[in-house]
Amino acid sequence: MSAYLNVESSLTGRRWVGPSVETDRQAEAIAQETTLPRPLCQTLARLGVTGSTAELYLSPKLRDLLPDPRSLKDMETASARFLEAVSKRQKIAIFADYDVDGGASAALLLDWLAQSGHSATLYVPDRIDEGYGPNAPAMAELAASHDLIICVDCGTLSHDALAAVSDADVIVLDHHLGGETLPPALAVVNPNRQDEDGELDHLCAAGVVFLMLVEAGRQLREAGQQGPDLMSMLDLVALATVADVAALRGVNRAFVQQGLRVMARRARIGLAALADVSRLDTTPTSYHLGFVLGPRINAGGRIGKADLGARLLACSNAHEAQAMAERLDQLNTERREVEASVRAAALGQAEARGLDAPLIWAADDGWHPGVVGIVASRLKEATNRPAIVIGFDGDEGKGSGRSISGIDLGASIQRLASEGLLIKGGGHRMAAGLTVARSQLEAAMARLTDLLARQGAGTSGPTDLRLDGLLMPGAATPELVTQLETAGPYGSGAPAPRFAFAQMAIGFAKRVGDAHLKLRFGDGAGPQLDAIAFGAFDTELGPRLEQHGGKRFHLAGRLDINTWQGRQSAQLRLEDAAPVF
Repeated sequence: MSAYLNVESSLTGRRWVGPSVETDRQAEAIAQETTLPRPLCQTLARLGVTGSTAELYLSPKLRDLLPDPRSLKDMETASARFLEAVSKRQKIAIFADYDVDGGASAALLLDWLAQSGHSATLYVPDRIDEGYGPNAPAMAELAASHDLIICVDCGTLSHDALAAVSDADVIVLDHHLGGETLPPALAVVNPNRQDEDGELDHLCAAGVVFLMLVEAGRQLREAGQQGPDLMSMLDLVALATVADVAALRGVNRAFVQQGLRVMARRARIGLAALADVSRLDTTPTSYHLGFVLGPRINAGGRIGKADLGARLLACSNAHEAQAMAERLDQLNTERREVEASVRAAALGQAEARGLDAPLIWAADDGWHPGVVGIVASRLKEATNRPAIVIGFDGDEGKGSGRSISGIDLGASIQRLASEGLLIKGGGHRMAAGLTVARSQLEAAMARLTDLLARQGAGTSGPTDLRLDGLLMPGAATPELVTQLETAGPYGSGAPAPRFAFAQMAIGFAKRVGDAHLKLRFGDGAGPQLDAIAFGAFDTELGPRLEQHGGKRFHLAGRLDINTWQGRQSAQLRLEDAAPVF
């Protein structure tokens, strides 16, 4: 296929790829069968939607898409034991991972318990001192003073830690890839257990917890009782689903779309406080979950107090929520500074090894374990390859990886651990964590490169920018942006629509802050459109467009709505450009 608009190498070094002939035909068929605007039809066609299924896709209903919780193994047992602990006023502990998914999962349980007049002990391990998942000392200590321990977003591979528990029951609610055997627990509810059919493998941990609460509600109704309102908790499920990069298909689409509606009501004190300190003054979208709120909640687990995010999400006191939100915002700023330093060094290493390999990886002493995952994500985005970043402390390194669509990183990491090349490791398709001995680093990365190459990593062009079609500036309206949002939520497995604007004249361009570019463009005859290019001066994009010299450019990016002094207008979130020759 020839390059879209003949852009073989853009200002950021990418080749532009437009919709296939088949996608164009499907878009035309949707347009003929419905009254939807053409840009929306192009997006739906790329997502595999047909004219006959468009209406259902655009309005996903939880009641239509929610799976039967009992389809997951151990679900009835887990729910029954949870309700028993509540009814008998037993002491419950929640052991949660330190990321957004873990924090949201814990907050779901804490919220449900609070509405039921019950409470629980929250335990979130320190990333540096304890690492990921349950550890034997913490589990033994919790078991000594609690009747039930619920591990959320962790625990599936924690055989030794769970074996340290006596005189208490353990329930695991997780989604990370399971091993050949299960840990010693009363119940392990996980759609990625080896003996599950994989139909729900796209759920994050919060989705699993939500299904457990649905089953608990069912059991309560069968006993003639009424449980808490679960629909009001979908904001937490939506946040976790997007922030954990879960595939936005099936029930996950309904979780996020309806969860965003709940979030817009600002009823959850912690999220409202976080939105305020984040200066989020518009209706939240999946973008805000993944790139505005999520990073701030994660900041506590990365470089601050590990349980801060979960406590904020479960907080019911406005003053406490405000203080925690401000602290997380501050920690996020500190995190960005640490990340920038590690990212520059990691990119230098990766470039020296070559950016066309099936795996991009970097490792060094002193890299903060709280930012290696973010840096891995940045490397993945820049190269369209799975990426691993590892920080060493002595002879042991802790690392994190991020993958691309179609490449199961978690399974490969788990295989390395089973082969003895890693001290430990696990995760899911799109993200994984690992601990490796310095002496095994090169061998482990070589083996991982081989495993990922067998899955097809490295075969796609690292510089492809995929576009859904062409737009004129006058067609980019707030109404169109709103219509495009109905095909969302966008995220893993369902990228947001991206459009090109051909042969545009730049009427205004100005540097904003250290690295961003604000500009206005048009075709010289019709309306102009504002654009913002974040991080533009980190590449050639910023300098070339700022000093455009009257030349015309093809521009590409994603549309969103800019709100200024109560007025809304469409703007382009500019991602790339190419000069017109």
